Amino acid sequence: MDLHDAKRLARALDELITTAHQTISEEREPPELVTRVTAHLGCDLRHIVNVAENLPGWEHVNLQRGVDSYLAAHSPQAEWFGIAGHGREHEDIVNMLAGAARGWERYEPGAVDYATAAVGPDETTEVVSLGLVLARSPDGAPVVIGLRGAQEHTPQCRLVVLAKDRPSATRARDEISRRMRENDVYQGQVLSFEWSEHRGNDLVTFLPRPRMTADQVILPGDVLATIERHIVEIGEHAVRLRANGQHLKRGLLLHGPPGTGKTHTVRYLMGRMPDCTVIVMTGSAIRYVTQAAGLARRLQPAIVILEDVDLVARDRSYTADGNPLLFALLDAMDGVGADADVTFVLTTNRADVLERALADRPGRVDLAVEIPKPDAGGRAALLRLYARDLLLEADLEPIVARTEGATASFFKELLRRAVLAALPESGTATVPTLTGAHLGRALDDMLDERAALTRALLGSGERVHHPGADDDEPFPEPAPYLPGGPHPGSTVGFHDF
Repeated sequence: MDLHDAKRLARALDELITTAHQTISEEREPPELVTRVTAHLGCDLRHIVNVAENLPGWEHVNLQRGVDSYLAAHSPQAEWFGIAGHGREHEDIVNMLAGAARGWERYEPGAVDYATAAVGPDETTEVVSLGLVLARSPDGAPVVIGLRGAQEHTPQCRLVVLAKDRPSATRARDEISRRMRENDVYQGQVLSFEWSEHRGNDLVTFLPRPRMTADQVILPGDVLATIERHIVEIGEHAVRLRANGQHLKRGLLLHGPPGTGKTHTVRYLMGRMPDCTVIVMTGSAIRYVTQAAGLARRLQPAIVILEDVDLVARDRSYTADGNPLLFALLDAMDGVGADADVTFVLTTNRADVLERALADRPGRVDLAVEIPKPDAGGRAALLRLYARDLLLEADLEPIVARTEGATASFFKELLRRAVLAALPESGTATVPTLTGAHLGRALDDMLDERAALTRALLGSGERVHHPGADDDEPFPEPAPYLPGGPHPGSTVGFHDF
């Protein structure tokens, strides 16, 4: 057989197989799954229009809320059904319908697959991870809505709208998207971006909102009032500021030694603005700053908190190839419009290594506040704060005198150790009584030379006054923020230095 005859034979066999497949398909009853969809839409599967939208996996709960709201408005009696069949975890909805119609796979209507999603720090709800529902578009035309949750190999959730024509499908998709935003579960919540090794994608976690009062924040002078004017008051006057052509986006940098209360101050701001969405980013999660900025813009008023920002915003001169995370941070901060009620709050222990470009534009960082180690009055206030739920019968002056250079973290640990020392002597009393002896023994233990590492970890280093030290030796002054920087505890505009 020559090549020409071989080609003729191959074409003939191909036509025979195609004809046989078409004949069998025409004689076979359409699968119930396909019939249910095509009967509702009133057209053959080949003519169905598919309008789909992929969303990050952490938006699944919002997608469910959007679809639920849509169905309540346009198809209140509609009921979900699932898809049963081998291999469905590897296929999307349209491919399963096509495979069933051609007889390649046996997919049938089945039970709906559900997953559990968080809607708050202590609340969860069920979301459809694989299911279809026969519904109506806003104009009354029949549509089929399908949901597919994120899979291990596909870290996105998917909305599918099937219809006889594209306008009907698009109108349904657009209204679902609008209702998602109206019912956004993240609005007004405290959120944290985290990374999952299992899924390899970014996730959003709910955190409880701290509840603190101003007297629980021990800062020098009017530092807290200055912070509140910059963060809180701008938000309170947002409408009038916009009306007068003023930008709302703002940035705050809290800097100072470890353990002085930067995170504590941030937690106070979270509770001070209870209706504000807060997005907390620490460690490797800062890689998702672009997504966080987009979420903040959508959920404004919002605060984006970047802890230890020096880990990613180190001056680019320190690295030969630049700093990709720094550029992502700058782009994210610039990408939020000036009229957006969004605040970026950055904390760092190393303000001296920060990238100067953070101060180049208003709305990046326009206020820097140093949180210094507490003075004598601050140290006494911290002792009283951490002992507020205890019976305190002690003269605090000797403790204050011996703890020059100590941080808030140091005093928190000091009170814990003092309570441990008092418990064996408290008998049946529910609340122990703290005396000067208890505090003294705890302080002796923490000032012991062997506890140097503990002091360093608590942010106090070797600057805490040691018994027997040379009292005539001058205590070292804290290092300035930057050359020409402000006096410790002062607040200045970032552009001023």
